[in-house]
Amino acid sequence: MSRSALVGNVTAMLEDAGFTVSDRCAIRPKSFDIAARRGEDLVLLKILANIDAFDGATGAEMRRLGTYLNGTPMVVGLRTRDEELEPDVVYFRHGVPVMSPDTAMNLFVEEVPPLIYAAPGGLYVNIDSDVLADEREEKGWSLGQLASELGVSRRTVSKYEDGMNASVEVAMELEEMFDAPLTSPVSVLDGAEEVHDADPTPDDPEADPDDERIVAVMTRAGFDVHPTLRAPFKAVSEDDDESEETVLTGHSEFTRTAEKRARIMGSLGRVTRTRSVYFVDSAKRDSVEGTAIIERDEVEDIRDADTLRDLIRERSDGEPA
Repeated sequence: MSRSALVGNVTAMLEDAGFTVSDRCAIRPKSFDIAARRGEDLVLLKILANIDAFDGATGAEMRRLGTYLNGTPMVVGLRTRDEELEPDVVYFRHGVPVMSPDTAMNLFVEEVPPLIYAAPGGLYVNIDSDVLADEREEKGWSLGQLASELGVSRRTVSKYEDGMNASVEVAMELEEMFDAPLTSPVSVLDGAEEVHDADPTPDDPEADPDDERIVAVMTRAGFDVHPTLRAPFKAVSEDDDESEETVLTGHSEFTRTAEKRARIMGSLGRVTRTRSVYFVDSAKRDSVEGTAIIERDEVEDIRDADTLRDLIRERSDGEPA
């Protein structure tokens, strides 16, 4: 299956599941392909045939964007090396959850989250420690007796009851012993924090020197500007005041490519519930499908967020979704 067809299939699957899906980010560089929202759940999806193409720089940017946009970065892929991804298993690459299309189908359409995740050493599940302790005590077994039945140390059983996860084989053995479900699903949309200790959000990269004037304008007006390297926009700008408004920010000459980028930003803004603005040297248009178009000279002397925010609103095609 071609990558384009795979993106189309995943998009259709999300729409069937009730998600609003952005236009495809069909412009390079791009750290993700589509954004999708259902209610309060926002996902930023990278879609790949081979997940080995997903590198550390892209993973770091997706994690930053997930933090700034209050969404979950995620990769949907078919295989790694010469092996297909296992169904109903969550993998991790550079701190980002990865899954097969079938696993994504179960998660988004059937609303059945996966139980298994891959980590160094094999496949694991999240043991419900409270249920395990209750079942052991109800059976009248000590920690040592359960350890003996499992063929592990007493310390290991104690760790299971303290929240340590177990291999799939151990989990199956425990459930057979107690004739009770002991595993809990992986909360992928919450970043799978219960099974994956990701590093802190990576630091922002340095802004492109060509964008320093616009970064200065946004910063002077009270925005906290987070530059990007691979997104369809140059930065995510967060308003520091009570409005807490977030703005996707772009900047270049107003070319056909810039117009295409502004159109994608407008689509992303509707899904991520942000505004979008594209700064240019000169243009005859005030907006492109929801993205405000503003000439740089118009904002050089702006000193407060209210004035800049009002200008962006005036140039946009309505309120964000």
